[in-house]
Amino acid sequence: MLKTNLKQARQAQGITQTELADRVGVRRETIIRLENGRYNPSLKLAMDLAQVFHTTVEALFAFTDE
Repeated sequence: MLKTNLKQARQAQGITQTELADRVGVRRETIIRLENGRYNPSLKLAMDLAQVFHTTVEALFAFTDE
């Protein structure tokens, strides 16, 4: 199962879902699904998101055995 800190990171920087989607070239619905753990990002998308927040992929996403 994918666990994500994406929503917290986005809110901490005051970025809307739409703004984030535009920055990484996806639809807002993709950001919503990512934040809810219902979508596993591609490696490129995960890296693009990490770059937006000046952090690592591991800080945004973690897989658990749940």
